[in-house]
Amino acid sequence: MSALLQQVISGLSTGGIYANIALALVLIYQATGVVNFAQGEMAMFSTYLAWTMINAGWPYWLAFFTTMVIAFVGGVVIERVIIRPVENAPVLTIVMVTIGLLTIFNSVAGWIYTYTVKPFPSPFSSAPIKLGPVTVSMQEVGVAGVSVATLILMYFFFQHTKVGLAMRAVVENPTSSRLVGVKVSQMLALGWGLAALVGAVAGMMVAPLVFLEPNMMSGILIYAFASATLGGFNSPGGAVVGGLLMGVLENLVGTYITFIGTELKLTVALAVILLTLLVKPSGLFGRAAVTRV
Repeated sequence: MSALLQQVISGLSTGGIYANIALALVLIYQATGVVNFAQGEMAMFSTYLAWTMINAGWPYWLAFFTTMVIAFVGGVVIERVIIRPVENAPVLTIVMVTIGLLTIFNSVAGWIYTYTVKPFPSPFSSAPIKLGPVTVSMQEVGVAGVSVATLILMYFFFQHTKVGLAMRAVVENPTSSRLVGVKVSQMLALGWGLAALVGAVAGMMVAPLVFLEPNMMSGILIYAFASATLGGFNSPGGAVVGGLLMGVLENLVGTYITFIGTELKLTVALAVILLTLLVKPSGLFGRAAVTRV
């Protein structure tokens, strides 16, 4: 029983990272109706910026918050310069643009920083903490704490601020939002900025666990896609729950299903995506779209 509880707690820590990336995917999907395939590479590039600052002698938390600001501004710039000119184009065109961004970020990171694996520092100790029959590390507790704090701040932003409510209104009905004075284009840019910021936090939290290199977010992004699909792409809360569930499921399957182990755990995420699309395409907490003809 204690081994099971140990895997669940560790899975929740990892799931918090998946939840952050899934939330970023949902934010952009709700703002534009398009899945941003470059979300993981944007997070990776932001993490490299943090690594550069830390290596230059900056204190960790100063580099952390500076990176969040840079990521936010970068997300806004990407929406204004790259996405906005094609926002009325067919969906496939915008998808191809995000795939192009993925390739560009990955290639530029490899060109500047090389593809050599680099250690990324963690602000949390690796010392174990005993919680009854379960042992967790300060690293796991710290990562979970930062992830949860980010998610809570995003919740309060969307539920209890005028700007957050305006963004939700734009998602629900952009035409009516324009009629009541909401600047829709600014809200869309803000959505991209917030998604980039949340992704940067997830990147900096996962880098000490997987090491820093240009492809570090590839597997993480697949788990995030599975999380958003499971929870529902039109439900930010569902994406968070989906991320936590995916973290626990990944750990349990890798531990107790021997033929999967650590090598085939990525297939679990792909299986979740497939099964969700077959059984409940809108996700556990999503709403099915109904169109009148």
